[in-house]
Amino acid sequence: MTLHRRHVLLAGAALGLSGSPLSALAAGSKAVADSRLSALLDAFVGEMLAASPETATGLGMDNGPRAALKSRLDDRSTAGRKAQIAGYADRAKRLRAIPRAGLSSRDLTIHDTVLFAMDAGAEGGRFAYGRDFANPYPVSQQDGVVVNMGEFLNAQHGIATAADAEAYLARLEQVGAALDQETARTREAAGQGVILPDFLLGTALKQVSELRAQDAATTRFVTSLDERTKAKGLAGDFAARAREIVTAKVFPALDRQIAALKALQPKATHDAGVWKFRDGADYYRWSLKVNTTVDRPPGEVHQLGLDQGAAIDAQMDAILKGQGFTQGTVGERMSALTRDPKFLYPNTEAGRRELLGYIEGRIAAIRPLLPRLSKLGLKAPVEVRPVPKEIEAGAGLGYMNFAALDGSRPAIYYVNLQDTGNWPRYTLASLSMHEALPGHAWQGAYLAERSDEVHTISSLIGFGAFIEGWALYAEQLADEAGLYADDPMGRLGYLQALRFRAARLVVDTGLHDKRWSREKAITWMVAATGRSVGAVTSEVDRYCASPGQACAYKTGHNEIVRLREKARTALGGKFDLRDYNDAVVTTGGAPLAVLEGVIDRYIASAKG
Repeated sequence: MTLHRRHVLLAGAALGLSGSPLSALAAGSKAVADSRLSALLDAFVGEMLAASPETATGLGMDNGPRAALKSRLDDRSTAGRKAQIAGYADRAKRLRAIPRAGLSSRDLTIHDTVLFAMDAGAEGGRFAYGRDFANPYPVSQQDGVVVNMGEFLNAQHGIATAADAEAYLARLEQVGAALDQETARTREAAGQGVILPDFLLGTALKQVSELRAQDAATTRFVTSLDERTKAKGLAGDFAARAREIVTAKVFPALDRQIAALKALQPKATHDAGVWKFRDGADYYRWSLKVNTTVDRPPGEVHQLGLDQGAAIDAQMDAILKGQGFTQGTVGERMSALTRDPKFLYPNTEAGRRELLGYIEGRIAAIRPLLPRLSKLGLKAPVEVRPVPKEIEAGAGLGYMNFAALDGSRPAIYYVNLQDTGNWPRYTLASLSMHEALPGHAWQGAYLAERSDEVHTISSLIGFGAFIEGWALYAEQLADEAGLYADDPMGRLGYLQALRFRAARLVVDTGLHDKRWSREKAITWMVAATGRSVGAVTSEVDRYCASPGQACAYKTGHNEIVRLREKARTALGGKFDLRDYNDAVVTTGGAPLAVLEGVIDRYIASAKG
């Protein structure tokens, strides 16, 4: 599963933080001891928020002195992308001017973490195409204004006052221009041979066309504003004005994007991987490095996935035999279970409500076990929602949006319920441990509830290997804490999820390095994991659009587990699982290249 758009290295909505103003969170806090480093990081935060108003809104930091940001959208133009790259390079240069010698342990962690991020961003500037980190296509079935803007304005742009509604309208005025910027960059990328595979292009075109086919008054752009202003009792012709903007500005831009995507269809091939780009091998190697935060060749990653998959199969085989499932390969037996009606919810609205209720029950079940895993005592509230119907076709199967900084919006855990057949009951507990507790929501809750311990910049940078590695490790922690003590099928679901992440190492490298077709990737993954064809197809399509991102999960999990065993061996009887887990989480998020140094310092401190 995935955090919404968290595969972007510097993801604007990567992690939540508290509602305190920036000055309280950064300058004067105990997060950074060195005054020069603290001031520089404060400046970085200001620059990055000014360059990404949508990030400011996502984090609840578009108020007070930054209130003007609530009326703006991000710059999606080619010039905006060049400015972003230049910003990374400039910040890396300024950060290197601060000597590492003499910095405290915490300061070293944040210094090295931010430097890694800025260097990686600057390095990506050598690839002229792409919307952002490891997303080579400006528009895809999972990225772009059509897929993301409606939900952003609906779920993240808060409306409490008439001024908020006016800011919403100001942003809606800019949506057409944002679409045109994406369309222009799509044409530029195509000029370099960077065109979505035909199957993804078809899905993206369908999504844009379906939005354009709606009556302006029924689009989420209008209904969200109408419903929320009425709920707040705000007087004004907001819905009528929004409808006029959609009609006059958004729809014509959609027409232009539709025309551009249709013009690319004769040029699109069925080749799924980025190997087809002129510099595809270099791009994929960089993408793997960005996403895993380690520099390993694709062939090594591929083999690791095969080896770890075989080891997990052996554990699954033992449980399956214990439950009376003895015939066929592990994948074949899991495939049969995936189709077994007794494990499925009805594909109806009632079935979907029941499924969401079960997830909420699993989250409630893990809460009493959390004190065994951490001393932080975080509250970590989570709201469970279905993926909005208008984006189900291209959206991931599950993802997390973290809470706003000001407390106005809780952490939201989205589940794609287009087909409940993708979710056998025994898979849902592990999914919820990953997305909610003690996974992503726990990570975000640390930043939200302990804001004085972490610099604000930690909310602006997110490393997939750390974020996803922790969430996958969280699935393991739930198993170790006894969540499945009386639920062998639930534990089987956990192992299947772990197996799935190992398979991702194989499939992602297969697609982008070994030139696998989409069909081969789907067939192999279904056979290896027993997941439904529909679920696997959605996953494979995601890997095609975001090369390398799928490798972050297992790579990060492997490293967190390896470092835990390193700490356990070094500390012996002094080892405390809670202290280790908290040492990892309280980094605020670090690349794997930095995390080992953090754990080495934790070991030294624990030894006394």
